[in-house]
Amino acid sequence: EEHLDLDDGRWEDIHVITGALKLFFRELPEPLVPFGHFDKFIAAIKIQEPALRGRCIRDLVYSLPDPNHDTMKLLFRHLCRVIECKEENRMSVQSIAIVFGPTLLRPASEESNMAMHMVFQNQVVEHILNQYGHIF
Repeated sequence: EEHLDLDDGRWEDIHVITGALKLFFRELPEPLVPFGHFDKFIAAIKIQEPALRGRCIRDLVYSLPDPNHDTMKLLFRHLCRVIECKEENRMSVQSIAIVFGPTLLRPASEESNMAMHMVFQNQVVEHILNQYGHIF
């Protein structure tokens, strides 16, 4: 609700802006991928057959509520542009997935297999980034 002047000098550091973006998504009451979709995305990324896995994840993205879907499309388009500059910013698909996976896709309750979930969360984000053109 606050008006921000992005020309203000305090916004010059890209890490501040990136941190604010990540904090925004982390503090949402429900993540970008709603809790009810978490297990479905994890099951989909575990599918061994690539074509079936791709269709399943694409269908899941389209099953998201419109605001979530539209926000995901915009965010992932931006992240793909960041990846295009990976030689300068060192942010590869894998790096972005590690940074954003647990923020955008998390279970309703943290449980003992959190480390295992993190691997799959990152893989889901990586898949969506790699298949952005096909998914959206």
